[in-house]
Amino acid sequence: MTAPVRYMVPDTLVMFRRCARRTLRSTDTLVISLTMPILVMLLFTYVFGGAIEVGGPYLNYVIPGIMLLCTGFGASITATSVCTDMTRGSVDRFRTLPMFRQALAAGHLTEGVARTLAAIAIAVGVAVALGYRPVSGPLGWLAAAGMVALFVVAITAIAVALGMAASNPEAAGGLTYAITFIPYVSSAFVPTHTMPAWLRPIAEHQPATPVVDTIRSLLDATGPDRALAAVGWCVALAALGFACAGVSFRRLSYR
Repeated sequence: MTAPVRYMVPDTLVMFRRCARRTLRSTDTLVISLTMPILVMLLFTYVFGGAIEVGGPYLNYVIPGIMLLCTGFGASITATSVCTDMTRGSVDRFRTLPMFRQALAAGHLTEGVARTLAAIAIAVGVAVALGYRPVSGPLGWLAAAGMVALFVVAITAIAVALGMAASNPEAAGGLTYAITFIPYVSSAFVPTHTMPAWLRPIAEHQPATPVVDTIRSLLDATGPDRALAAVGWCVALAALGFACAGVSFRRLSYR
């Protein structure tokens, strides 16, 4: 029997702790998800950065893109974890308990968001140690953090939906590969005007570019460039993820 909605918060917290413990036990996966964005940052900054002209320090330019990469890596872990629960009997066990039925999905979502934000904070900390010095003040940092959090929620919701749709955990990880790839075809690492003419419209009109441009402009104190488009993309992706996850969860939990 499903518990009333008033149990949504406590049941979600229980599922959050369950997901967090499982993530912490998978040390190799956690270490990879935390270190890969940092390694990519070092690669682009010290190997490719000298050959890329961005009108300023390349480290300052690339950090918003690294934030999006952290989101992609985090989404892969979330999708795999969700699919594991969906395909290995966890739903069958949980649906016999008097708990809020969507608590499992909500727990995965909140744990994925928290883990990804922690990875982004670590990457930014390493960048500061390497000399990253954005000129924005506290309000700019706060606005950028809000933009990052909104994007993380949207992508994590998509990851939860993909995890529920996948037939096995390996497929779930593969489905999220596209999310990790998207920032590379955007303004995250190079200005879009340097791309070939056929690729430029794709790079300029996909979710990552307005998001990364907005974060970069907020941290550089040049004004929230393309903020409306960035928020619109995040809201649309979040709505799509929540809707698809809800449909998939009802189908799986009642079959």
